[in-house]
Amino acid sequence: MPTPLSLPAVALVKATVPALEAHGLTITHRMYERLFKNVEMRDLFNQSHHGEAGSQPKALAQAVLAYARNIDKLSALSGAVERIIQRHVALNILPEHYPYVGEALLGAIQEVLGEAATPEICAAWGEAYWFLAELLIGREAAIYRDLATRPGGWNGWREFVVESVLTESETIRSFVLVPADGRAVLRHEPGQYLGLQLDPPGHGVLKRNYSISCAPNDRAYRITVKREGHAGRPAGVVSNWLHDQAHPGTLLKVAPPAGEFFLDRKDDGPVVLVSGGVGLTPMISMLETIADATPGRPTWYVHSALHGRVHAMRDHAQTLVAGNEALQLHTFYSEPSEHDRRGRHYDTHGRITADWLVGHTPHEHATYYLCGPKPFLAALVNGLLRLGVPTERVRFEFFGPADELIEQQRHAA
Repeated sequence: MPTPLSLPAVALVKATVPALEAHGLTITHRMYERLFKNVEMRDLFNQSHHGEAGSQPKALAQAVLAYARNIDKLSALSGAVERIIQRHVALNILPEHYPYVGEALLGAIQEVLGEAATPEICAAWGEAYWFLAELLIGREAAIYRDLATRPGGWNGWREFVVESVLTESETIRSFVLVPADGRAVLRHEPGQYLGLQLDPPGHGVLKRNYSISCAPNDRAYRITVKREGHAGRPAGVVSNWLHDQAHPGTLLKVAPPAGEFFLDRKDDGPVVLVSGGVGLTPMISMLETIADATPGRPTWYVHSALHGRVHAMRDHAQTLVAGNEALQLHTFYSEPSEHDRRGRHYDTHGRITADWLVGHTPHEHATYYLCGPKPFLAALVNGLLRLGVPTERVRFEFFGPADELIEQQRHAA
C-alpha cells in the first residue's frame, strides 16, 4: 500500500480545483505533447483518441479534476480507477512507464499555470500523483500475477493466428483467433475485451481493444470488428487493416482478456442485455454464455441497428434464443430498408428508449448491461436512472475513453 497522503498535500490539491476547471484540458493536451516526444510512450496509446479533436485529453482532464475534487474520499472513484487499471492491463502498462507520465503531467501543470503553480502546489501534486500511481501499480501487478498463473493464462503479448474470418454484415467481420503455440487460452469473463498490437505499414505500432464476442472456452477467442471510417483515416487504420489484410494464417499479438464490464454469473436474477450497432459484441458473449450454461435465467436481449444490411450476427442471436421461453430477443431498426421484414428481421421501427425498456422488461429486479455509441448510452443510462433503476443495476461499456458519459451518469445518480 502507498504511503497515505499528507494533510497539507490534500488541502493544496483541493485548492487547485478552480484552476483545473478552467485549464484542465489545456494541461492534458500539453501533457500528451510532452509525453509523446518519447516514441516508446507514444506507442502505448491509441493515437486516434488524441489530438485537438481527440477524446482522451478530455477524458484525462475530467479524471484529474475528479481526483482533485475527491482526493479526501477516494472511495468515490473506485469504479473509475478499476476501469483505468483494466485498460492498463490490456495495454501492458508496466511500473517503469509511470515516471514518464508523472514528469509530463507535472511539467504541463507548471507550464500552463505559470506562477500559480508554486513549488508547494507542484510538490503536493507530485505526492498525489505517486500516491495514485502506486495504487495502480500494486493492483496491476496482482492482476498480471493472476493472469499468468491461471490455466491458459499469460502476460504481455502472445502470438495468435487468425483461424477464420466471417463476414457478419456490410461493415462488420468476425475473426477467430487461436494461439500460435497450440496451447489453451485463458477463459475470459463474458463481456471482456482483448488488447491487440499491430504494426501496419506506414503507421508504426498501434494498439486497440476489441470485445470478445464468444462465450468462454479453452481453445479460441472471437472478435467482431466494424470497419471504421475509410481506409487511410487515422480512426480507421486498424479496423480497415483487419478487414483488408487479416486472413486465415495472419499472426497477431494479443494481450490477455481484461475489463471490469462483464456478466455476473454468480447472480441468477433476470438480465437485460442492450446494444447499439457493433456494441453487440460483448452482449453476444453474454448471451452465448447464458444460453449454454444457465438457459433458464430470464434474459432479454434488445438490439438496435440502422437496418438489416449492417445488423451483424442477427441469425446467430435468433438461433441462441430459439425454443427457449426464458430468452427473449427484440430488435429495433431506425431506418429499415425495403428488404427488411418486421417480425422476421426486426420487431420495432425506431430507437430503443429507457421508457420502452422499463415498460417491457422487469426493471424492478433486472440488471441492465448496455454497450454502444456514447449518445446511445448517455440517453439510456441516464434514462434508466431517472426512471428509478438503481445505479448498481445499470452497467455499461463503450468504445473509447470515458468522458462526459461518466459525468452524466454521476450527476444523474
